[in-house]
Amino acid sequence: MKKRALISVYDKEGVLDLAKFLESKDVEIISTGGTFKYLKENGVSVTEVNSITDFPEMLDGRVKTLHPFIHAGILAIRDNKEHMETIKNHNINTIDYVVVNLYPFFLKVREDLSFDEKVEFIDIGGPTMLRAAAKNFKDVVVLSDISDYKRVIKEIDESNDVSLGLRKELAGKVFNLMSAYDAAISNFLLEDIDNPKYLSVSYEKAEDLRYGENPHQRATYYKSLEHSGSMNSFEVLNGKALSYNNLKDVDIAWKVCNEFEEPACCALKHNTPCGVAVGENDFEVYKKAHDADPTSIFGGIVALNRKVTKETASEMSKIFLEVIIAPEYDADALEILKSKKNLRVLKCNVMPSSKKYMVSIDGGILVQDEDIKSLEELNVVTENKPSEQELKDMIFGMKVVKYVKSNAIVAVKDGVAVGIGGGQVNRIWATNEALERGKGATILASDAFFPFRDCVDEANKFGIKGIIQPGGSIRDEESIKACNEHGISMVFTGVRHFKH
Repeated sequence: MKKRALISVYDKEGVLDLAKFLESKDVEIISTGGTFKYLKENGVSVTEVNSITDFPEMLDGRVKTLHPFIHAGILAIRDNKEHMETIKNHNINTIDYVVVNLYPFFLKVREDLSFDEKVEFIDIGGPTMLRAAAKNFKDVVVLSDISDYKRVIKEIDESNDVSLGLRKELAGKVFNLMSAYDAAISNFLLEDIDNPKYLSVSYEKAEDLRYGENPHQRATYYKSLEHSGSMNSFEVLNGKALSYNNLKDVDIAWKVCNEFEEPACCALKHNTPCGVAVGENDFEVYKKAHDADPTSIFGGIVALNRKVTKETASEMSKIFLEVIIAPEYDADALEILKSKKNLRVLKCNVMPSSKKYMVSIDGGILVQDEDIKSLEELNVVTENKPSEQELKDMIFGMKVVKYVKSNAIVAVKDGVAVGIGGGQVNRIWATNEALERGKGATILASDAFFPFRDCVDEANKFGIKGIIQPGGSIRDEESIKACNEHGISMVFTGVRHFKH
């Protein structure tokens, strides 16, 4: 019996070479709509599907291949005598190759289209054919990935068939694709529903990384197919490949500097800010962030929310940095930075916009909203009131503290995080750490409430004039009393920012 291939693709890349190769192997080509027209115009002898089904395409092309003459031909098990007798009795021929790629829902769901327009890019016939062929992979070669066309051609050329191992792999790729495709559709339709029963995610492999957090750990970078976020939209302008740790660090540094509307810079090391500053221009904020902790910034990440100028690039080039990320670079600034061949220079114009944060645990995944809640209400709870500058520094400190590991304390002076204490198992240690590093600070920001007055007493020793914290401890009055005794202003936000 002559073999047949059903080819129906949205993306025509490589399909003409594949069709002509199969035709040279005496495989009959059947096709649909645009693919039929494309192959025919390019000299392939091709049969249109509706001449097989004896039924016209209908409903604006929604129904083309959903017919027993197609699906029985795909699903019949060749070694099953009953199956083969059944399709013979109904004059159905087998289909041995299914070549399908889908409507680009991954792309269209992110475009500025109406809801109904996006719905029209939900493919039905393609996934149905792919699933059928993948289920019957022992008898049907299924191709859903353009990059596999040459692999199949090579195997047929060498052995006149496709090995069972490759057939199984190609079938697995179909269900791998469909899980992501269906997830994107599910999340699109359930966008207004919190916490659906099943967690559906849709990510595509971008690249294998050299290793993970440590050399013995394998790692891969996957990009979201549903969400155009900053970390799948940047452009690499210079430097070697990004590492697992680089990507994690850049994500946090970029989020920190984009907390601010004014020019801002975040210097970061080991996923923790080591210097953050706001100011008048890129040079000023970089210098302030650098000088807040000139030791830790070495080998770190620098993110700015403004164009990098020549003066700033010259200053940056004086030390070893792993990555710089900014929305834009002056031409002469970029030339300076490119002189360091290993320095990764990233350009990103996309603001952080993730709505969910996920982390794996053994046997599960924890999912929560991103911590994007703004400070909607500031409640002064002490006799002493903060000045306008002190209040600005308080708000600045709380924006930084969101990205410091708990327990987290940030010491601030004039728009600079001069001392950062994080990752400690009690708040007084974090306070001591921030104050020791940030001598001269006037404001202290805390990610959570003070369980005792000891942090206030310690802050007073270092000349702190104002404290901002969520409040909510049963001992709040102790901290307020301590502030009143020392002449320190205290502001409650009602918003905790734990980051474990």
